[in-house]
Amino acid sequence: MKKALVVLSMMFMTMSYAQEIKQVPQISVVGEGKVKVVPDQATISATVETKGNNAKDVKKENDQQMEAVLRIIKKMNLAPADYRTQRVSLNPIYDYEKKKTSYNATQTVEIILRDLSKYDELMEGLVNQGINRIDNVVFQSSKLAQYQSEARKLAMKDAKLKAEDFVSVLGQKVGKAITISDNSQNSQPQPVYARMKTMSMDESAAPRETLAAGEITITANVSVSFILE
Repeated sequence: MKKALVVLSMMFMTMSYAQEIKQVPQISVVGEGKVKVVPDQATISATVETKGNNAKDVKKENDQQMEAVLRIIKKMNLAPADYRTQRVSLNPIYDYEKKKTSYNATQTVEIILRDLSKYDELMEGLVNQGINRIDNVVFQSSKLAQYQSEARKLAMKDAKLKAEDFVSVLGQKVGKAITISDNSQNSQPQPVYARMKTMSMDESAAPRETLAAGEITITANVSVSFILE
């Protein structure tokens, strides 16, 4: 009997405690922080594309052009870790009208350029040495972690300010935060894309693109619940 009374007493205390927790006045808000920075590096994706009627010859020509491209990259003293072959393909293309098969070979190299002052020199060198397609250019920041931290702090300040605005008319104050959720999706920045037109070998002497890196927006989002005092 005493054991049953102890169990009932503990259940009553637990229920009372749970009710007490639920009755704590609180407010939940969402905060956002944004940091805009000028990018200091770029990731360039460039492709050598070769076509012909003989698979072996097409592949050989494509390899030779890519070798020339890699030489110009090395000549610019880029770190080996900052460039890599991203895609390689050799595909048959059948012409049903002529009933002939031709071949298309491509190799794509991805380059991280950490000094944007070399941008024009690199782009001209790539085109002159065999690149006939610039797929895209993405401008980024080398201090991403630092700016992500700043964006998170701004998001927390924004959340607290919103909470204070809501309760200011109620004669209450915002107390300690009891829950914090990061909704930033890894706090990835919104990249700046510089998409360039497809260039043929005949266009290699055309005026180069003007570099306009713009700004990167790094965003953080948080959900915060505050105790009301």
